[in-house]
Amino acid sequence: MSEKQSILGITKEGLSTFFTEHGGSTYHAGEVLDAVYRRDVRDFSLIDSITERYRALLAEHFSIELPKIIKVQGSEDTTRKYLFQLRDGRYIESVLIPATQAANGDRSDRMTVCVSSQVGCAYGCKFCASGLDGLTRNLSTAEIISQLIAISEHSGKTITNVVFMGMGEPLANFKNLDPALDIITGHWALNLAPRSVTVSTSGLVPMLYKLAERENQVSLAISLHGATDEVRNKIMPVNSKWNIDELFESLHDFKEKNNQRITLEYILIKGINDDLEQATILAEKANKLGGFVNLIPYNTVEGLEWERPSDEHCKLFRDTVKNLGVMTTMRLEKGHDIDAACGQLRLKEMKKTAEAQSAI
Repeated sequence: MSEKQSILGITKEGLSTFFTEHGGSTYHAGEVLDAVYRRDVRDFSLIDSITERYRALLAEHFSIELPKIIKVQGSEDTTRKYLFQLRDGRYIESVLIPATQAANGDRSDRMTVCVSSQVGCAYGCKFCASGLDGLTRNLSTAEIISQLIAISEHSGKTITNVVFMGMGEPLANFKNLDPALDIITGHWALNLAPRSVTVSTSGLVPMLYKLAERENQVSLAISLHGATDEVRNKIMPVNSKWNIDELFESLHDFKEKNNQRITLEYILIKGINDDLEQATILAEKANKLGGFVNLIPYNTVEGLEWERPSDEHCKLFRDTVKNLGVMTTMRLEKGHDIDAACGQLRLKEMKKTAEAQSAI
């Protein structure tokens, strides 16, 4: 018999089809999903709202499997980085980021998980550790969803926000990302508000057009990091395939179809993209798009030579963009001390484990 499919990777529509083909109905699918996502049942034999026949059928065809937690690192700012081992022995990392303060100054209950979509990455963004060793494979839909459930169960926290800013390029794994978004936002599953789920991409233009066609739309962030082709080419190899003009054409299409504010992510790297001329051009493009700019001072990555600009220069760049009428923030650093900040995920533990095993 072929390997069982994880039920965490199947949508309500898919599970309803399964039950219909086996003499059941949508009702049975709803009961199973309620047990898995609302009552945290991890054993099909415990789903008492369906008959023994259907419980056995589920056990025959499906599993409820979470990745193995190898290590959890806690940051001084309460961020936690999780190292997971998958069924095939591969490793991925995810990050739990609690928001300590709301916009009005009150304590916030927001819990954001930064999830991975691939083992490694093929796009080689020059500031990012995740792609230093290339792409191994895509994550399945179930492997994406299981990160959220495993972190929620381990931490005892209710996840309120999800950002696809971990390892990998989400849109390069659109086949598995698309149903994962349905599961995350589905009222029958994780039930997060669509706007609280953010897909971050380096700019895969054809897939941006495809993402724009989704009925249940989520938020979009673009890993821009350069306001002109000359500068962006130094940082983002993907720009040689789809340049800035092509990228922004696809963003305007997304905005027109979904009428939401797109975030332009911009990591500030000393002497590379932090010239104030870039700030002016960035503001011009953001204004035309009606976009939001999120500035991120560069986080140190072992093996890369980039440097962070001074705090004073970062603030000057921010104020230049803001004074030209663009809503602009500078992201507070989270998880830098445990290599969990933006661009730092790289699986150092995986290398240590492999080295230890080879020495035995």
